[in-house]
Amino acid sequence: MRIANSVHQAHAWVISQITHDFKLMDVWALPAEGERDEFDSLLEIVASFDPADAGSAVSSALFWIRFRLGELFGWDKEEKRSIPGAGEASLSARLPEDLRGSASGPAISDAMRQAAGGFIPLYRTQEEWAAELSNATVHGVLHLAWVDQGEGRYRGELAIYVKPRGKLGEVYLRLIGPFRHLIVYPALMRQIDRRWNSRSR
Repeated sequence: MRIANSVHQAHAWVISQITHDFKLMDVWALPAEGERDEFDSLLEIVASFDPADAGSAVSSALFWIRFRLGELFGWDKEEKRSIPGAGEASLSARLPEDLRGSASGPAISDAMRQAAGGFIPLYRTQEEWAAELSNATVHGVLHLAWVDQGEGRYRGELAIYVKPRGKLGEVYLRLIGPFRHLIVYPALMRQIDRRWNSRSR
């Protein structure tokens, strides 16, 4: 279920402190609820995600097309790029000292490391985890939170922050918007739901 950005922004997340010049694109309540110490299980599920095998033929096809376009136009070449409009190459430079190097786990799947330039873990706290991605179209952040629901229950939340890289990035984000909302995220939610419930049993 998609939720209002303001709900996410009402929390004092670390990610909000280091992405002041990024746009919060989407926030989704994940089909994963549990106790405080079950955040690790959600992280393992998301970190092992394979975009090309998303459990939906249409979603997988969209990712396949995106990766082929990335190869054709060189969008995802490994090279050092600064965050658009900033001097840093990584948001890790903006982290408090005690959080640098805190995202040692879980291990991100090879598919996630190679997807559209590759996700690199940023930091980890008891209730947050973030990974960033940088390519020729955007500098983006995938943020997972374990949100207190009261009475010892927590729910997963996914937020996406982006900063487009020039006109190409702006056009790219506009074009993929409908596909993200109607196909990609619903397929991801179904996959998380299946794996979370399977884990619970």
